[in-house]
Amino acid sequence: MLFIDVVRVSEAVTRTSARLGKIGHLAELLSRVPPEEAEIAISYLSGELPQRQVGVGWRALQELPPPKLVATATLTDVDALLSRIKAVAGPGSQAMRKALVDELFAGLTTQEQAFLVRLLSGELRQGALEGVMIEAVAKASGAPAAEVRRALTLRGWLPAVGAAALSGGVAALRAVKLEVGRAVAPMLAGSAPNVAAALEKVGGTAALEWKLDGIRVQTHRSGQEVKVFTRTLDQITRQVPELVEAVLALPAADIVLDGEVIALRPDGRPHPFQVTASRATTKNDVARLRETTPLSVFFFDLLRLDGRDLLDEPYSVRQEALARVVPAELITPRLVTQDVAEAEKWFADAVRAGHEGLVVKSPASVYAAGRRGSGWIKVKPRHTLDLVVLAAEWGHGRREGWLSNLHLGARDPDTGGFVMLGKTFKGLTDELLTWQTERFLEIADGPTDSWVVKVRPELVVEIAFDGVQHSPRYPGGMALRFARVLRYRPDKRPEDADTVETVRSLMLSASRP
Repeated sequence: MLFIDVVRVSEAVTRTSARLGKIGHLAELLSRVPPEEAEIAISYLSGELPQRQVGVGWRALQELPPPKLVATATLTDVDALLSRIKAVAGPGSQAMRKALVDELFAGLTTQEQAFLVRLLSGELRQGALEGVMIEAVAKASGAPAAEVRRALTLRGWLPAVGAAALSGGVAALRAVKLEVGRAVAPMLAGSAPNVAAALEKVGGTAALEWKLDGIRVQTHRSGQEVKVFTRTLDQITRQVPELVEAVLALPAADIVLDGEVIALRPDGRPHPFQVTASRATTKNDVARLRETTPLSVFFFDLLRLDGRDLLDEPYSVRQEALARVVPAELITPRLVTQDVAEAEKWFADAVRAGHEGLVVKSPASVYAAGRRGSGWIKVKPRHTLDLVVLAAEWGHGRREGWLSNLHLGARDPDTGGFVMLGKTFKGLTDELLTWQTERFLEIADGPTDSWVVKVRPELVVEIAFDGVQHSPRYPGGMALRFARVLRYRPDKRPEDADTVETVRSLMLSASRP
């Protein structure tokens, strides 16, 4: 299929406001895309690359070769060149990568070049959100949308699931199973303002697990091979040898576990999150880092054991299986109760130990991979939100030369964009200021010599605040009170950020008598 066909459909989707209209445009193209190019088409129309990241920054896209007059590039052509760009490494890689970028863009028309620039910069927001794309795949393939969602739960990547549906329909989707060695999207938790509210949401007796301040990890073992994935589905096996050894010591050669790795001090309290994040993602000097900053692992769920998938089993059944194969010291601290006073004491214990709070879980809840299931509710001792950095302002005085004041945005699921909620420079250490200035300049989305530097919405930051108030100053009509930076969250993607609706619900609940 020609690349221009995808570009034109993307533009049609952008011009269409109605959800059914968007689905119709997408389904029409998907119904005629060749099977071998289906993954590429779905990826591009979803605003992502099959390669995820290819190492092309904003600066490399500033001076492009003249466009072609006639569109001849195919999806396969574009995908192959992007793969070559991603593979570039070593001395001279910057010049080599720029030459390949020029080769790629020289083969595209003006229309195609503009599309690819937005795709590479993460700014392709034409409304083909995951829910819309699922419906389009269902319509083009004739498979029920529920079957597409189920397969997506297990496969974790919509382009691959869509390609299977388009080529094999319902039978192909039902053939998708939890595959050891291939990460599935993790189940996420809703939130509640306090323990009593969480217990009420769950509806009676619940399991209360400590919410550790670590890195979420999904661990797969097949025989003597172990693979470890983060919540963003990146593989970090080599960086966490302690976890690999712990899983290899279990009496199960076919197992998939969900848990956390965390760097603990000698007294058992956690190091700051940044210490754990750096240790779990740094690829160099792992042996030395293991000596200076060892990682501990705690598992809280079991998705597969000895050839049997457990995703659809109740939480209580999964916990019984987990306890049979994992030593108690490697299981997240947990209390089962329906007593509010006992639960609040357990919450206080977790916070006193230096952790984030609790995750309150229904014993009947299944593992809703990739979704914020109602059976899991997180409770923290303070208001926090995971927001996306939209821009930053150059500092003055002591902060001159640093990008300091952050523009913060919540995710808008309806548009695929972000809604600004306010600014903050509070909580930023000199170390963070230095790091974020360098990083912002790498992902700048426009000139960097003006007072405000816009950045691609790629970085998630955890923000503490005292409340949400009405405000005509910002597009969402509300603003955070006394916002301050707690930490950056490299383990989260922009699509994991909190939504505008979550923020609005906090404002409304606070206004009730």
